[in-house]
Amino acid sequence: MSIDEFWTIIESADERTIVNTLYRLSQQDIIDFERHLRERIIECDHYHIVAAFKIIDGYVTDDPYLYFRCWLISKGRNAFENALQNADTISDVLGDGESPDCEGLLYVATRAYEIKTGKSENDSFPRTICQSEGLDYDFNAPPTKGTDFRDEDLPAICPRLWKRFATGVRGAANAP
Repeated sequence: MSIDEFWTIIESADERTIVNTLYRLSQQDIIDFERHLRERIIECDHYHIVAAFKIIDGYVTDDPYLYFRCWLISKGRNAFENALQNADTISDVLGDGESPDCEGLLYVATRAYEIKTGKSENDSFPRTICQSEGLDYDFNAPPTKGTDFRDEDLPAICPRLWKRFATGVRGAANAP
C-alpha cells in the first residue's frame, strides 16, 4: 500500500468503514496501513503540536496526546501536512465542541487483520510487526521533535487556537 492509498482510505471513511475496507485487502496491505499510520503518529510528534494540544485541552498527558495525533491524521492529508508546517492551522479543522480524539484509529488494522485471518492478535499481527521494525510511538518512541516551550510562549505559537481556547490552559493567566 502506498502512502497515497493510505491517505485515500483515511479521508474516505470513519473507523468502522476503514476496517471494512482494510479487511478486503491483502494481509500485507493491512500491515502497510499500520506502518503508514505509525509513521504519521511519530512524524507529528513535535513540540508545536504538543503546544496546540495544550491550548485546546488545557494540559498534556501521554494517552490523550497520542489520541490527538490520531485525530489530526483522521482529518486527512492536507490538515495533517498543514499542521506540521504551522500547528495553528489545527484551528481550521477543529469544529466548535468537537473532541480532538480518535483513539479508535489505533485499532483498525488489528481489527481488519483479525477478520482477514480469523485469528486473535499474535506476533504475526501488524502492530507487533511494526514495533519490531522500530515504529513505536509509545515506550520506545523517538524523542519529540523541535524545541520545548514555556506556557508564556503558547499565544505566539498558536495565536488563533490561543484566542479560542486559552481560558482552559493551566498558567494562562500568567501568559501575555
